[in-house]
Amino acid sequence: MNIENQIRVLAGTLVLLGLALSQLHSLWWLLLPAFVGLNLIQSAFTGFCPAEMLLRKLGARRSHDNP
Repeated sequence: MNIENQIRVLAGTLVLLGLALSQLHSLWWLLLPAFVGLNLIQSAFTGFCPAEMLLRKLGARRSHDNP
């Protein structure tokens, strides 16, 4: 799986986790999906994505990187 797909999986997981925790624990957990959404929007305009930096440090590769 390339890094772009991993970012989508991570974002979707954090959104669903935030929604579940807001129902089970506290409404303050809704800040998590809000942060994820804002980060996705800013990364579309700026190209800067903290999740990509984290995943690259964990060994993820872009689709055009050599194996």
